Amino acid sequence: MKATFEIKEATDGEYMFNLKAANDQVILTSQMYENKESAKAGIASVQQNAPLKERYEERSGTDGRWYFVLVAGNRQVIGRSQMYTTHEAMRKGIASVQKNAPVAETVDLSLRVRAAGGEGPGEPLS
Repeated sequence: MKATFEIKEATDGEYMFNLKAANDQVILTSQMYENKESAKAGIASVQQNAPLKERYEERSGTDGRWYFVLVAGNRQVIGRSQMYTTHEAMRKGIASVQKNAPVAETVDLSLRVRAAGGEGPGEPLS
């Protein structure tokens, strides 16, 4: 299995995406976007910025767990990680995003929601 960006539609009609590693683990989650085109632009921004070490901000939560955000050149957050129990695990998460985001395919899962019964695979986007 290959790394993928999965676009999803929320119940309120907004869109978001997850970057999943080849093992199907979510390694980055986007903000909510008003429309699908903005979500696609967000994916392009992640792909462009992910290889750049200086685009990652390491943070810790109030519970002592670690997470990171990926920021664009204008310092706007374009993705957020899951919570990690150790700083080392968080750094491995960053390395995974750096490796996977530039080559990940995009799958539009919102198309499945519109299909009868919500079945069938999402459509790869070009």
